[in-house]
Amino acid sequence: MGKVTTGQFTITGKSGTTYSFDIYTTDTKFNATGGIYIFTRRYQGTDQKFHHDIIYCGKAEDLSTRFNDHHKQDCIDKNKANCICIKAVSTEKERTEIETDILKGNNFKCNEVLN
Repeated sequence: MGKVTTGQFTITGKSGTTYSFDIYTTDTKFNATGGIYIFTRRYQGTDQKFHHDIIYCGKAEDLSTRFNDHHKQDCIDKNKANCICIKAVSTEKERTEIETDILKGNNFKCNEVLN
């Protein structure tokens, strides 16, 4: 399918840095690029605004193949993910730093807790 909205999903890491992600359907095919991804369940609240339950955060050197047989797919499905939020990040060092900051600052349903 592709992008869900022109809006973005934002999340704050432990450092206080806010990261913006494009929002896609979970069946989107991505280009061979590196990035950070977050599976979410997007829903419209009683306030008529869209909200996201955060499910899983990870990083990938190649987003075009990362989601083939994902090791946390059962947990992601169980938590009814309907979106995947993507932030393109070209270097492994930066991907690791951003992923760690986000994981340490948030409670994801399917990730192990980082101290």
